Amino acid sequence: MKSSVPTRKLLLPFLILFLLMACNTKKENDSTNSNAVTDGIETSKEQGQAFIENDESTPTVLSIAINSPDHTTLVAAVQAADLENALVNAGPLMVFAPTNEAFDVLPEGTVENLLKPENKDALANILKHHVTPGKYDKEFLKKFKKLGQANDQNTNVEVKGDDVYVGGAKILASVSAGNGIVHVVDKVILPPSKE
Repeated sequence: MKSSVPTRKLLLPFLILFLLMACNTKKENDSTNSNAVTDGIETSKEQGQAFIENDESTPTVLSIAINSPDHTTLVAAVQAADLENALVNAGPLMVFAPTNEAFDVLPEGTVENLLKPENKDALANILKHHVTPGKYDKEFLKKFKKLGQANDQNTNVEVKGDDVYVGGAKILASVSAGNGIVHVVDKVILPPSKE
């Protein structure tokens, strides 16, 4: 036992030296990583909560759209407008999701034009007009006359028989999500023109 005390005294400086070297290595790695970003090395634009994969949680409104073969145009538009992270926040959010066919009936070239980088703001405004806070099913929506959309504009709600129309788009189906609800609609809901 007595011989272990001097051994401890000898090991202590080495342990301190090792810890100091480890801290310096971490600082160098952090510095190198931050320089890589600032030195112009391209990083992925796919950052944020929308790009975290998790097989265990309830799907978000975004993941429901991504996994739907009927909403590939909508997903492409959301990606072009960089709105993925907005659609995975805690919400609750109601997303009125136009089908591919709804985009197909727009005038020829409209979608292609909106997907251009220079039209990102206009595209984002249109997409935000398809989102409103809340998680209301179709029956509850029948109580509304207007909905306030994420682009700070209102959209009319109409009831015709058993059908509910939001901004002129008929709700075809609804899918509950972890952060809201997706209402599949048959038409692109265009915001009122600003005149």
